[in-house]
Amino acid sequence: MSNFVVSARKYRPQRFDEVVGQKHVSQTLKNALQSDHLAHAFLFCGPRGVGKTTCARILAKVLNCQNPTSDFEPCNTCDNCVSFSGNASFNITELDAASNNSVEHIRALIEQVRFQPQQGKYKVFIIDEVHMLSQAAFNAFLKTLEEPPPYAIFILATTEKHKIIPTILSRCQIFDFKRIQSPDMVAHLAGICEQEKIEADPDALHIIAQKADGALRDALSIFDRIVSFSGKSISYEDVITNLNVLDYDYFFRVVEALLTEDIQQTLLIFDDIQRKGFDGDLFMTGLAQHLRNILVCKDEQTLSLLDASDSLRDRYRSQAQISGSDFLLTCLNLANECDINYKLARNKRLHVEMSLIKMASVGRAFRIASMPTTAEPEKKTLDGTEQRPEVANVTDVPTVGAAPQPHPTQPTASKDDSNARQANSSTALSEPEQPTPAAPIAVQQKANTLAKANLSSMLKELKAEEEQVTDSVESVTLEDVQAAWKTYAEAVERDSLRFQLQSAQLEVDELTITVKVGSSLVEGALREEHGLTDSLRKTLKAPGLMLKIEIDPSMRKEEVKTKPKVLNAREKYIMMAEQNPAVKELVKRFELKPDE
Repeated sequence: MSNFVVSARKYRPQRFDEVVGQKHVSQTLKNALQSDHLAHAFLFCGPRGVGKTTCARILAKVLNCQNPTSDFEPCNTCDNCVSFSGNASFNITELDAASNNSVEHIRALIEQVRFQPQQGKYKVFIIDEVHMLSQAAFNAFLKTLEEPPPYAIFILATTEKHKIIPTILSRCQIFDFKRIQSPDMVAHLAGICEQEKIEADPDALHIIAQKADGALRDALSIFDRIVSFSGKSISYEDVITNLNVLDYDYFFRVVEALLTEDIQQTLLIFDDIQRKGFDGDLFMTGLAQHLRNILVCKDEQTLSLLDASDSLRDRYRSQAQISGSDFLLTCLNLANECDINYKLARNKRLHVEMSLIKMASVGRAFRIASMPTTAEPEKKTLDGTEQRPEVANVTDVPTVGAAPQPHPTQPTASKDDSNARQANSSTALSEPEQPTPAAPIAVQQKANTLAKANLSSMLKELKAEEEQVTDSVESVTLEDVQAAWKTYAEAVERDSLRFQLQSAQLEVDELTITVKVGSSLVEGALREEHGLTDSLRKTLKAPGLMLKIEIDPSMRKEEVKTKPKVLNAREKYIMMAEQNPAVKELVKRFELKPDE
């Protein structure tokens, strides 16, 4: 049995140019070597599997390389490079702080710093997972880290930068490693496939990169597992089967069913997904990601946010052309709510199905919301290009017309037909999707007369509203506002609210009234008085009038002073006696007790 080496170790970068996705770090280090401005302490921080320890080893190798290249890369052929690659170099020391985190381990490290390098210029100390050091170990390491010998270089690596004390951070040159992007990861995996003579589907490599979530080491581990499963040919089906990933073709089919409002097909697709062993939350999370990908394809500027292969990009673009932004945003909101409440739902399958039914009904809800309605007189609208007046029910005929509109509004009953409706209460309205029978000629004529009457009344109301808008003022004066405010306050029945209205101070700026009150309690009471703004607009003939309520702390004392005080019986007697001395004689004559 041969000694198999995993891809993460076999293809570990040996030069700065081979580091994937961290060009900003490798180029900065090479420039520092070129200008001889190398710091004595470095801190490499970032998520796992992005090349922190790899860059630290390459930097340590370059510092002791006997024949570095012109662009300051290690030669990998000299004695120092070969000894380091074989873990036999005495000039480079690696310490795992996760298991060596005590003061004794740091003291042993400091003792090694005292000895100069036996071969080479520098003695490099690489401390991985440095955030695991104890507080005492950090304190013991401070002095050596701040003023090391000229031949000592410290390279610290961590995944949790926030756990390192500030005194350590201030002594290091910090490099932030970023997550590796999927295109860079796919290109690296494709290069490994070429070297290993493995045929791989580009969509399969994209799935591996997405599953790795920015960590190249995780991507290489997944790649080794897929190779063990499928051999020298990696297909998209092998990857989704091995990684338990839901095929994106399901999501395209679900969105197509949602766009056509086919609830039955949507539920059947979800049932097929459940039969294959995928949980509802996994499906809903994938659907939300799919909707997000369609949304970013709506605009060329956001197309770069799509993480997919070229063939998959074309499918997303074609589906984005037939999907509205309002539809996508509403479905995303429903998917998010389903994901949040999934754990609390007892019947989880029904919970997901209800969300899918709501998504399939989004288009219908938009059409109903956009249709004109005559349920309330003030919301009647008139279309200048095509007039569709609502017709009242006549006798037992549900609607008038040869054929219904695709989505008609429910007709309103007139006063003349109220008795007929009560007598024939069993008569039901016809469904919108079914055609309505033709009405007799007499009924048709009567319906047309009623339609003209309704149209005439609608025109009058619109004309009255236009006149009201024409007569509206563009600004109001403080005197008019105070008069209208006083009139409204006097009409209020509650004493407390009347006092609050009377104690408020008013300021006017064109159509904006600033109401200053003394406390948040009064502010809340005025905000709950919904009829106040409407009354002022109607009285002042200013439809655009706005009310702004502010709290003025200086008014609190004035409110307390002006607020009427509740007197007890004794205080009332003294006040009455001061105003009329005869009250005292009355009390003495009849032996009254004013305190009671």
